[in-house]
Amino acid sequence: MKEPYFIRVGKQSPTMFWINNPTLPQADLAIENGALGCTNNPSYTQKMLDHPDYTEYAYSVLDQVLLDIADDKEAAIEFQARMVKPVADKFMPLFEKSHGQHGLVSIQGDPFADKDATDIVRQALYNRKVSPNICCKIPLTEPGLEAIEELVPQNVPMNSTEIFGVAQMVALAETYERVARRAGIFPMMYMSHIAGIYDDFLGNYVRENDVQISPDVLHQAGLAVARKVYQIMTERAYKCVFIGGGARGLHHFTEMVGGRVVVTINWEGTADKLIAQDPPVVYRLFNPVPQKVIGELMEKLPDFRRGYLEDGLTIEEFEDFGPVQLFKSAFTKSWGRVLKIIKERRALS
Repeated sequence: MKEPYFIRVGKQSPTMFWINNPTLPQADLAIENGALGCTNNPSYTQKMLDHPDYTEYAYSVLDQVLLDIADDKEAAIEFQARMVKPVADKFMPLFEKSHGQHGLVSIQGDPFADKDATDIVRQALYNRKVSPNICCKIPLTEPGLEAIEELVPQNVPMNSTEIFGVAQMVALAETYERVARRAGIFPMMYMSHIAGIYDDFLGNYVRENDVQISPDVLHQAGLAVARKVYQIMTERAYKCVFIGGGARGLHHFTEMVGGRVVVTINWEGTADKLIAQDPPVVYRLFNPVPQKVIGELMEKLPDFRRGYLEDGLTIEEFEDFGPVQLFKSAFTKSWGRVLKIIKERRALS
């Protein structure tokens, strides 16, 4: 009998499947289908509050948090921790069996507080207490880099996220290796390149500015940068592990197959579709992007150029880079809604 798609990917390639923002049944299904880890982001608690199968449970957890914690901002942080804990428990057997190489589950802090390195560190250490297999997501901005310098010597496993440009990856890898060598400690470090959101951002730019560009060329933009990021990471033997995130199409998984990478995807709409379609396992990451395609993207899309060139962004520009702002806006919207719900629930008590 033919094995399921992700099981075959895991056996026939070094590419790893992770699940993003899952419900508990989705986590079970993902693990059954070969998922080796899990990512969560600051939209997770809002998703659970609005999920028809989880609304009652999520509100019951939130109400208990509000009894325990008086400050609304701290309550939102603790609410996320308590909602992620059962997911982390699902992955603990894998974490233990692999001696910490797999089964990691990430948590990202309050997106309204990520301009303060001290607060990023504080929340990371707070979330680490949730479970031994928690991996702390850190935005790759200037404050995020400062936080990474503090957390590496404390042996905190991290997933550096909100990475779109080659310059961001290089800054992360160089900072991590410099600090880790100095400290003599090399905690797990993942580098999340968000190709799908990059494509969304560039697509919005094309529509808003009536840019005349072939849809076939535009389709390749985010993954063109991802391929370059992976190439540089491999050539320089950086110790970070590549994660492909922000999938907006099945190609954001299938085009990464073959690389020693993690690809994290939602269950509904991506993982379930790939299982149903059951495509062949084909190495695609190493397919070169035609120079003609790169040339057109560089010419017509300024923020593709900034992301594609190693010197396209300075560290000071990371946080205000358009794709970073687009990605972060989804988190602040969701987190802001949870804060509003917290305020309303307190008023009812």
